[in-house]
Amino acid sequence: MSVAVSIVIPCQNEEKYIGNCIDSFFKDTGELSIEILVMDGLSSDGTRKEIVKRQELYADSIRIIDNPAKKTPFALNLGIEHARGDYILIASAHSSFDSNYISEILKYFENTEADIIGGFMETKVLNETARSLSIIGVLSNKFGVGNSMFRVGVDKPTFVDTVPFGIYKTQLLKSIDGYDVRLIRNHDIEMSKRILELGYKILLVPSPKCYYYARETLFEIFKNNYRNGKWNLKTVYITKRFSSLSLRHFIPLFFLLSLLLPILISVIYLPFVILSVLSLLIYSMLVCIQAFKIKKVRKNTSIFDSILAFYVLHISYGIGSLVGLFSFNSLK
Repeated sequence: MSVAVSIVIPCQNEEKYIGNCIDSFFKDTGELSIEILVMDGLSSDGTRKEIVKRQELYADSIRIIDNPAKKTPFALNLGIEHARGDYILIASAHSSFDSNYISEILKYFENTEADIIGGFMETKVLNETARSLSIIGVLSNKFGVGNSMFRVGVDKPTFVDTVPFGIYKTQLLKSIDGYDVRLIRNHDIEMSKRILELGYKILLVPSPKCYYYARETLFEIFKNNYRNGKWNLKTVYITKRFSSLSLRHFIPLFFLLSLLLPILISVIYLPFVILSVLSLLIYSMLVCIQAFKIKKVRKNTSIFDSILAFYVLHISYGIGSLVGLFSFNSLK
């Protein structure tokens, strides 16, 4: 008997990525009955055209639902509301999936106590250059992204605090009222934390894999991570719980403060600036070590670009977190 799975994809202006995402679900669905719900934030580029092409190819399996709010948590809740499947897979326009991703993960539901299950996420880029491949290396490195186990991988099924593009029991998502729409960012990790507090379990499995297509320039990395960082303390403020996030989300802010605070204090007592210098030197040394490690594993990367990517990733996230301290009343 087939199992109905609803795939929810929020998107806005993603013409370069949305087709690849949708196509990945039709490589080998076997006996599974799936539906794809594309929650479009009124895209102004060729996104709708790409989706319509797939509707013509895959008949009635794809529905487009407008998301006039244009924000991701609203899109996800719309998807949950319209889902007809017993399970829901939360995807991204920037993602794609192994052909057996859904069927293999559903087997884990039969043999484990997990309520949410997701596979290891491998980071990719559409255009492979020394710089974009270096960015991939940094985004897959523990020093770059902390203990995000779904990014760095596991050897065996492991219970974790969150998974990317997980498969959920539909009834579970509906019972907890979905995502917190006050959180334009961090809504996914906040919901995972809320689910864990209710006693449910989240499982990360080493295979099958999902794939995320990262931003390919340092400017795009800066812009995206600045926005992510900006929502960290705002998330805590809105939810009134530090447990809505994990320690790794605040480390870039601590690093940035280790540079800025001694400089400010040095206005009164100059020797304090030495602490900033030491912090920067230690960080730079660790970055260089990791850049060489990335080069050893990923031959087509650039040590220089990896070093730049580490700096951009952490500094932009830290600046965003610092700005977030003073923007609790803004939802941008």
